[in-house]
Amino acid sequence: MNTTQRGYRLDSIDLLRGAAIVLMAIDHARDFMMVGGIANPMNDPDIAPALFLTRWITHFCAPVFVLLAGTSAGLMAARKPAGELAAFLAKRGLWLILVECLVISTAWTFAPGGQEQVGGRYAIGLGVIWVIGLSMIVLAAAQFLGRRACFWLGAAIILGHNGLDGWLPANDLADTTRPFWMALHTQLAWQDDSVVVRVIYPLLPWPGVMMLGYGMAALFERPPLERNRVLRRVGLAMVAGFIALRASHLYGDPNPWQVQPGGALATLMDFMNCSKYPPSLLYLLMTLGPAAVLCSYADRFRGWLADTLVMFGRVPFMFYVAHLYLLHALAILLGVAQGFQAGQFLAHYRFFPEGYGLQLPGVYAAWLLAIVLLYPACRWMAGVKARRRDWWLSYL
Repeated sequence: MNTTQRGYRLDSIDLLRGAAIVLMAIDHARDFMMVGGIANPMNDPDIAPALFLTRWITHFCAPVFVLLAGTSAGLMAARKPAGELAAFLAKRGLWLILVECLVISTAWTFAPGGQEQVGGRYAIGLGVIWVIGLSMIVLAAAQFLGRRACFWLGAAIILGHNGLDGWLPANDLADTTRPFWMALHTQLAWQDDSVVVRVIYPLLPWPGVMMLGYGMAALFERPPLERNRVLRRVGLAMVAGFIALRASHLYGDPNPWQVQPGGALATLMDFMNCSKYPPSLLYLLMTLGPAAVLCSYADRFRGWLADTLVMFGRVPFMFYVAHLYLLHALAILLGVAQGFQAGQFLAHYRFFPEGYGLQLPGVYAAWLLAIVLLYPACRWMAGVKARRRDWWLSYL
């Protein structure tokens, strides 16, 4: 695998991050390309298994992203004084929030500031990048407590945040009357005559996930055999915990499962359909457990696929921003090829014209095309980051 001048980078972490970001692109290809433009098809009780699996596999992306961001920061802590690390995390967090509000919101609509087709308001969607940025700002302060304290504080947040489920109202992005502090644990929207802000990713428990990752950095400083053995055991324990808690209905997710009239497969899909907004304890056990097991085997992976995933995992920010613009551009080309006007696609995918889009195999073809088109630029940037230590590269 490729080497890097940045001592806090490990191939196993970059491979896992690269796999997560490539999977994430499937979900966004579905957003931009699939007939119907449904944000979360898993809300449909009659969802087809193939579409369910397409959406479900992308659930791994955000938890892995946030956890590994914390782990990378924890590895940096061995080489940076606490004050210097705090300043870096705070500045990078603010930078990510700014990018979310201006650059990424624009990618979804191709209108300045994410301006909406309906109502003409500037639309800011606070998604995964905003919550990573805000979690970094929280970690900038928390890391002064040390890695061990961050680990246990993060674990406590993850284990306990579902206790808020009965105290705060359910998600409703159409309700603009709620106070903004409810974004702590609830999806909501706020608007005036010129701006609408939608909190897609509530804050909790994401800082806890990042603090947990920060505390886990000590594990990645151990010898590989010992580290991988611990990762496997912890990952399998998390999977077992998910199965036991989910089956028991005791705690951990506001969306209980039930036996479905459609049979065993439909019941299994309901069992695996855990809450993502915000991510429940069971959602995090379901995703981070298998991710830990995969990470324990990552050192054994060789060949072009492993190298490609490591490469993508070293430039996640560039990949994320670029893939949204690329997929939206491909959607315009597809729309024109299907007989629509290009201007009809200068909007959020929810407002794409009726009749536009592809079936699921076409979505996967568009996803593969996007990966191929992104490869040269990402490989170039990964090479730059491997060879150089310019301060600004840490923000990309």
